[in-house]
Amino acid sequence: MAQEGIIMGAFCYNGKNIKLTVEGESHSVEISALIEGEPAVIDSIKVDEEKLQAFLDRRAPGKNAWSTPRKEPDKAIIERSSGLIFGKIVNTNTKPHDYSGLLKCPRPSHADYTAKLKYGESYTSSGGGSFSGRMTAPLCIAGGIALQELNKMGINIYSHIKSIGGISDTSITSISLENQDEFISDLAKVKSKEFPVVSDEAGDQMIELIKSLASELDSVGGVTETVITGVPGGVGGPLFDGIEGKIAGLMFAVPAVKGIEFGNGFEGSTLKGSENNDNFTVVDGKVKLKTNHSGGILGGISVGEAAPIVFSTAFKPTPSIAKTQATVDLDTMLETTIEIKGRHDPCIVPRAVPVTEAVAALAIWDMLLG
Repeated sequence: MAQEGIIMGAFCYNGKNIKLTVEGESHSVEISALIEGEPAVIDSIKVDEEKLQAFLDRRAPGKNAWSTPRKEPDKAIIERSSGLIFGKIVNTNTKPHDYSGLLKCPRPSHADYTAKLKYGESYTSSGGGSFSGRMTAPLCIAGGIALQELNKMGINIYSHIKSIGGISDTSITSISLENQDEFISDLAKVKSKEFPVVSDEAGDQMIELIKSLASELDSVGGVTETVITGVPGGVGGPLFDGIEGKIAGLMFAVPAVKGIEFGNGFEGSTLKGSENNDNFTVVDGKVKLKTNHSGGILGGISVGEAAPIVFSTAFKPTPSIAKTQATVDLDTMLETTIEIKGRHDPCIVPRAVPVTEAVAALAIWDMLLG
């Protein structure tokens, strides 16, 4: 299971019940995810490889006008051994020569400069290396397996584009709790859509914005919204054991993520307590929240049937753009300009939707295994 052609080392998430190792680079021979855990648990997992591939296909590049022209089949190869599941993808469309010179003249808002600060002259990656959005593919292998396990427990995770630029999709935060079942039903249909929004009208406007900025050699960021249903009450804990911290910690492993909020997040800081508090009520003999400003989490612990878990994730615009930008030549220490070549998404958000589902699944699954 060892890989060849990897310049940088493996990167590990040491959870409470699983260890996840992600290895590879944007233009390496292959990229991979290794899940390790208690053999009795890991060996009992039956991976539906057809469902896993369908999940990976939602993230795969080069399928439409609003994503990178780099085409990769992202075919997952799964190998098993006691206590571990290894999944890899062979990179088939690498063009490292497109990125020559970027370590000398670093891209604005990319990791070229900080990677050289940390790794020095030994850092010779092309493209984004291990900082690349390409590394979300192995994350989706692991997260796709976690999703299958959560589905068996009656837990479902749905994401969609909440906004791109100034254009917004319908949000669960704007839907009253008594009408949220219908919204979640519509949200479940997003998984089968080419452009992952609830409102196709809003989606069409977003697509036009992305195409327009791409024609200007520019990019745009946006926000995804994730809804998790079926998590039993009482999962999580105070301080370091809170659900928010577990999800956020993993979500910031995703390149381009710059912010995350649960429920109404920052907006709640502008409200009075009487406006922001989620009052309790009883519906059909079950405790419910009248509103869900808390995002279904109180004190770091899930409220169960009282409300779904809801969070939003902010993605910055793709920094690799062909428009002329100012940078410096690190050899001469003089200011210069750069026009970035290569193949990049004018907006990463549509392909990030399944990634947020995968990462949330890993966090929740790790917590429930304990």
